[in-house]
Amino acid sequence: MNIARAPTKETLAQVQKLFDQMAKEGAKFIGMYWTLGRYDTISIVEPNDEKTMMKALIRFGDILTTETLIAVPREEAIKLVE
Repeated sequence: MNIARAPTKETLAQVQKLFDQMAKEGAKFIGMYWTLGRYDTISIVEPNDEKTMMKALIRFGDILTTETLIAVPREEAIKLVE
């Protein structure tokens, strides 16, 4: 994710509120990191399904720009090759 404007305490509180709402809707947060480089932050989330995640990310539209990647555990991906 990239923060659309300079982060402030208010912006961070707003983001936390949105993440809390996602958790109430069933999203499981694995990790959240602030980074240097192409992205400002990386969040690893396991949503109930793609539609739930999409709905949640739409709420962030004025605050963050996002790029969503769907990951498959290595063991499951190897089974797809067999």
